[in-house]
Amino acid sequence: MFKIYVDGDAFPNLLKPILLKQVERLKIETIVVSNKKINIGKSNLVEYMIVDAGADEADNKIVEILQEGDLVITADIPLADRVISKNAHAIDHRGELYSVDNIKQYLAMRNLMEKIRESGEVTKGPKPFSSKDAELFANQINAFLTKYTK
Repeated sequence: MFKIYVDGDAFPNLLKPILLKQVERLKIETIVVSNKKINIGKSNLVEYMIVDAGADEADNKIVEILQEGDLVITADIPLADRVISKNAHAIDHRGELYSVDNIKQYLAMRNLMEKIRESGEVTKGPKPFSSKDAELFANQINAFLTKYTK
């Protein structure tokens, strides 16, 4: 059985009960990796791992310990790319399932936007996280878990 890893530092509160319900229902070991204490809920199936502070410390730890077929929940596109390259799966907070077919496109767009911002251009950030985003995430995680826990 695969494990779920959560890139915890920016994990939206609206998603915590959604994920916890699935973890408990399907009995999936879940590891929340973060730079500070994060709580998604009480469960014997959830382990909390705090890593040193630093921009990519949680990402590096997730990539170090994940195995082929595991699932990572993250909004970090470079981390998702690293996860996909290890033959694992990644879903973002808004319900996007990253794959070999789409990750390079997402990474290219992210890098382009970063270059535009570095040139001094003011760009809009992502829209605020909403209940609609939580619903998209719930649908995607349910579809993924239905497919991969049979």
